[in-house]
Amino acid sequence: MNPIYNLGIAAYQMAVRMVAKRNPKAAKMVVGQARTFSVLERRIDQSTGGYIWIHASSLGEFEQGRPLIEMIKREHPQQKILLTFFSPSGYEVRRNYKGADVVCYLPFDLPHNVKKFLDIVKPQMAIFIKYEFWGNYLNELKHRGIRTYIISAIFRKSQLFFKPWGLMFRRMLKCYTTLYVQDEQSRALLESIKITNVKITGDTRFDRVTDILAGCTPLPIVEKFTSGMPTLIIGSSWQPDEDIIIPYFNEHPEFKLIIAPHEFSHERLDAIMGRLNRPVTLYTQTNENAVAKSDCLILDCFGILSSAYRYAQIAYIGGGFGAGIHNLNEAAVYGIPVIFGPNYNKFKEAHDLIACQGGFSIMGEEDFARLMARFDKEPDFLAKSGKIAGDYIKSNLGATEKIFKEIM
Repeated sequence: MNPIYNLGIAAYQMAVRMVAKRNPKAAKMVVGQARTFSVLERRIDQSTGGYIWIHASSLGEFEQGRPLIEMIKREHPQQKILLTFFSPSGYEVRRNYKGADVVCYLPFDLPHNVKKFLDIVKPQMAIFIKYEFWGNYLNELKHRGIRTYIISAIFRKSQLFFKPWGLMFRRMLKCYTTLYVQDEQSRALLESIKITNVKITGDTRFDRVTDILAGCTPLPIVEKFTSGMPTLIIGSSWQPDEDIIIPYFNEHPEFKLIIAPHEFSHERLDAIMGRLNRPVTLYTQTNENAVAKSDCLILDCFGILSSAYRYAQIAYIGGGFGAGIHNLNEAAVYGIPVIFGPNYNKFKEAHDLIACQGGFSIMGEEDFARLMARFDKEPDFLAKSGKIAGDYIKSNLGATEKIFKEIM
């Protein structure tokens, strides 16, 4: 790769190491990466190779790629899979994922790391999920003749690939054997820069949330909490989301509230509970008998949010007043309308749900209050919006099978 690119990656690595001195998340990443090669040397069967290497930046991308991993394992049980993460938010949650033979951090994209990594793993193919463009890895994979794919990718005109100065990044795209994209707009954008090894297959997240729905885990505590009362659930909330919803909740006793914060440190939980004027309890500190007395239930653990959506009539998905909304499909699959903040431009499903009135974007407290009042006064509108959201998910299934048939 371009020396400037390598310098940038090296600077990024150095910055992470510096931040790690005071940031626990960065510290986990530094420690985890330091162990990667020892993990690989100990657990990879170097005599045979043949691994399918699947890389997810973080937890969201992993969930997007998970249906493909599980289809590969289901149809080819002996196939070995290496799963790598770049972010601690993915690795720390899924490091014991049983669908992969080996799970580890991906070393920084520097030439010596790349060659050592590929020498050990000897993958038969590499699959990147949605937003992963590491130049040295891609170049070396192509140089070694290893089939390389990106799945559920989506492209926007604002990305570097489409800028006059984006030649270095455009070259990365030519390293993929095939780019499996979500929509026609992405395909057309790539064609405009002469990238034609592209197929439209849709988004595997629709398949994932449908799998979750089929295997939904009963949550007796959440069921007892709702007790037939109208319930709003907030998924992956940040403080700006809570700033809108909590004051409204405090003044409207006609519904209950479930909050699943994006992070649940003691400080975050104390801050949320301190703002609630109605009875509140933590999921990990209650039981079926006590929880019914509460008006707000805070999910302070991983792994249950996707199943908890089934107990609500309306979902608010957090992140739309920050870097971007979280997983809309995870809630919409239950046939309930989804609400989110204004920062949704990068998310095709948000645009689609708004267009069909299964999803609603708000700018602040007034928008939220108006929408909630309408849902309360017009039960037919609430039911219709929820059905539209559920039907939208059903109409977009099948991406996983299309990709599987192509690559296997």
